[in-house]
Amino acid sequence: MPILSVHQSALSEVGRVGRLDLHYARHGQRTILAHSRCSSPWHLFPPMYLDATGCAFTSLVNPSGGFVAGDQLSIHASLDRDAHAVLSTPSANRVYRSLGREARQTVTLSVASGAILEWFPEVMIPYSGSRFVQTIDVRLEKGATALIWDSLASGRMARGERWAFASLRNEIRITTASGERLLERYEMGPDPYSVGLVSTYDYVASFFVVSDSIDPTRWPPLRGIVADVLESLGSDLLGGVTEPTVPGMAVKLVARSSEVLVTVQERLWDATRRALCGFCRPSLRRY
Repeated sequence: MPILSVHQSALSEVGRVGRLDLHYARHGQRTILAHSRCSSPWHLFPPMYLDATGCAFTSLVNPSGGFVAGDQLSIHASLDRDAHAVLSTPSANRVYRSLGREARQTVTLSVASGAILEWFPEVMIPYSGSRFVQTIDVRLEKGATALIWDSLASGRMARGERWAFASLRNEIRITTASGERLLERYEMGPDPYSVGLVSTYDYVASFFVVSDSIDPTRWPPLRGIVADVLESLGSDLLGGVTEPTVPGMAVKLVARSSEVLVTVQERLWDATRRALCGFCRPSLRRY
């Protein structure tokens, strides 16, 4: 009986407790995926090279279509010295309705000196009645750079779902080599008061850029460029850019449509890449 119980327990975790490990290293003019490992539902595809920078573009593929109650998925990515990787998803991440148990995703990202990490997943869509917890923990060595994008939809608007999920907790931590930390944490529920003024919008997003290798005099002009991008999109977008306690910038915004969200993401990404790295935003292939 004990052996059978252990066997049944292991089977019950298949497709629900999944882990994805990615280790990048610089090899000549390119960044390569030096080591990787995955367990269901994660599927691993080799990196693509979409421009002349040698950056490894990696698609995080979960063919199950989203998160269901009780899922515990994790992503662990590390970049060696001078490596450069973009991590994205092929489509939106969906969180399905739950009668009680939460779905969880834990992301840990480690970036060595001289390395650049760009985290740009597609939007998270929590369905009505869903329960979701996400933690993103980014650790930077001295001289490392991280661009972190995170976005959330109010639900399936076409079905009349807006801010109707049961619970959602999200936390992003970015820690520099000196121990300084940027922390964003929020919690929402079905109570309209938990959403506040955001209730009149359909999308919320955060964009953090952190690096102690950038000349401090370059941040104010970049924040000015970002402010102009936010203002250019008119009344369908409300956002602001600030100087955080770590070297870099923090952007928060809300948007009324997916078109506006995609546009602002592309413009912010492009402006930041050009200003800090000297090359334009990649055109990611979607299949």
